[in-house]
Amino acid sequence: MNSTPPSASAAPAMVMTPEVPWGRVRPARRNADRLMKIIATAFTLVAITVLFWILGMLVVKGIGGLSAGTFTQITPGPGSEGGGLANAIVGSAVLTFLGIALATPIGVLAGTYLAEYGRGSKLANLIRFINDILLSAPSILIGLFVYVILVEPFRGYSGWAGGVALGIIAIPVIVRTTEDMLRLVPAPLREAGSALGAPPSVVITAITWRAAKSGMVTGILLALARIAGETAPLLFTALNNNFWFSPTLVGGVSNLPVTIYQFASAPYENWQQLAWAGSLIITVSILLLSLIARRIVRGGK
Repeated sequence: MNSTPPSASAAPAMVMTPEVPWGRVRPARRNADRLMKIIATAFTLVAITVLFWILGMLVVKGIGGLSAGTFTQITPGPGSEGGGLANAIVGSAVLTFLGIALATPIGVLAGTYLAEYGRGSKLANLIRFINDILLSAPSILIGLFVYVILVEPFRGYSGWAGGVALGIIAIPVIVRTTEDMLRLVPAPLREAGSALGAPPSVVITAITWRAAKSGMVTGILLALARIAGETAPLLFTALNNNFWFSPTLVGGVSNLPVTIYQFASAPYENWQQLAWAGSLIITVSILLLSLIARRIVRGGK
């Protein structure tokens, strides 16, 4: 009885199935793909239409309230004619500057710690978790928090409290952007600096920060655009003022968001027209900041 072992040639051969070209795919799959494209395109057009509708309404109604007096005169009293938004514009600029001046060093240093020193540590994970909560927290809660710690104890509204509230809103944006930008810096750059004997602090400030400066500046500008139009936290902190604010920033500080909120809900036509003008000014300012941030990201091209 012969027991000849099977040869290698007797092994079953693998059958290769030829790829089916796209033109021969079943009609149901092609129809599903076309349907998905139509749905995505339709919703994109809806979003663009709503956006341009809002912008068009702002331009049409806002231009009517713009004049030289809008930028040179203070807000008018109830029922009076004329006036402008000069005190509100300057007040918004001061509050936004205070907020970004507070948030920038804290956000940059915290993001640097997360990207350079605290990688994988439990403390860094806890900071990221808290930062994510702040990033999505309603701004009105932050305003209420600052009201409890800065307004109520000192028995009065102030521009300092408004700046702190805006700074707290801007911090998580800067932290997240700084960490992400520093993580994109190639590791060989850090290793080259360390090989030359530079301490980690010098490597960070002289190499990684320089390599990621465009993205870090973009994050700061995006945070600036985020807080420029905030209204809810200012209602609890800086409130508003129909006159020029005190140089010490003690007491109510006039600002565009709260002025727009008050004027838009008033029964006076002059106030409503100024509210539209203020809305247009804020929108154009945020648009310019976004364009500057995009230009920085592209390296000035």
